[in-house]
Amino acid sequence: AITADGAVWSWGYGYRGQLGHGDEQAQRQPRKVEALAGHRVAAVLAGHAHSLAITANGGVFAWGKGDHGCLAHGEDLSNQLLPK
Repeated sequence: AITADGAVWSWGYGYRGQLGHGDEQAQRQPRKVEALAGHRVAAVLAGHAHSLAITANGGVFAWGKGDHGCLAHGEDLSNQLLPK
């Protein structure tokens, strides 16, 4: 979810880090994605085990399961527990 000021909050199953909190723990209540502080996020998208955020100035962040190039991090197919 995105707040009016562009902050991102996530919750649910933390499989492969797709919540963006630096771990793989489930979150039963909304928790702010602190790694995106300082970025005004305009949109968020969620896949099965990965997430993406687009900032108001056109930046793109991706995190979660990196298999099959889902995160678009080039040759790095590792899971990302924080937005990168």
